[in-house]
Amino acid sequence: MRIGVLTGGGDCPGLNAVIRAIVRRGLVEESDSFIGFRNGWAGVRDDDTFELDLESTRGILARGGTILGTSRTDPMADGAAGIEVLRETLRKHGVQGMAVIGGDGTLRGARDAYRAGIPLLGIPKTIDNDVGGTDLSVGFQTAAQTATDAIDRLHTTAESHNRVIVVEVMGRHAGWIATYAGMAGGADAIIVPERPFEIDRVCHHLHRRHERGRTFSIVVVAEGAQLSDSEGAESPAVPWAESRRLGGVGTELAQQIEARTGYESRVTILGHVQRGGTPIVADRILATRFGVAAAAAASNGHFGVMIALHGNEIVEVDLAVALAEPKRPDTSLYETAELFFG
Repeated sequence: MRIGVLTGGGDCPGLNAVIRAIVRRGLVEESDSFIGFRNGWAGVRDDDTFELDLESTRGILARGGTILGTSRTDPMADGAAGIEVLRETLRKHGVQGMAVIGGDGTLRGARDAYRAGIPLLGIPKTIDNDVGGTDLSVGFQTAAQTATDAIDRLHTTAESHNRVIVVEVMGRHAGWIATYAGMAGGADAIIVPERPFEIDRVCHHLHRRHERGRTFSIVVVAEGAQLSDSEGAESPAVPWAESRRLGGVGTELAQQIEARTGYESRVTILGHVQRGGTPIVADRILATRFGVAAAAAASNGHFGVMIALHGNEIVEVDLAVALAEPKRPDTSLYETAELFFG
């Protein structure tokens, strides 16, 4: 069988491990052949390809990023005419099925392309860990570890200077990184998109901590965090606005904390460092298991599905079911972290 492989959306650690596993399993077990499309669906549209074999995937297990390149190209952007261009490229190369590695946006495009007649399956990857239908997505565990390492380091400089340090992490609509890294790093407050927050409540936590003799604090905030309705953007003291660009909430929060408490405050925005670098052991194993399962599913003609982790079992779930709604952190997880605030 001839199988195409692409990576879409933002990069993350573990993508190359998925690619390697797909190719290795297909070549060894099924004598399948593989073609890689560069830069996501743009590579299919533009017929930009290279052969994936043992040699081209050798030594990539620990490499960050993706050897295929990536983009946020939507396969459905040009409608029926665009789909026909994609079909023609696949016909030209004899591709009988596609393995699409991506996050929520990429997999939604894949679902729509499958409905339009392109045989494909999905593999979930996203540092935000918000793809439904799977307990974990490739990349999340490494991103959470990276953020935790940063928080560990910031503790010492915060304590040395008696400062409040606000750490802004990624998480547009889901606070998985903030919750995991904040809990693991011993943050004194964690602010996530699922729970609109009040600055005064955050400041109360910090005041209480200082009253107990602790002269520094760490506040972790997800980039998509929003103020509660009781303290909205119309307040002149709070420069939030619904239209503000994601990212920068940490800077605004640090300024407000210093203004309201008098505590010297600084912000560290981790940004794309969370996407980069080598995957940790857990992501290498997960990516390898996903890739092997994806190659097996494609060889068996199982398309329209997403490879997923349920407990410790790798399963196939319907793409449409997996994407029915985003996956949010469990309420009890945040409540556990909240016990240690202040």
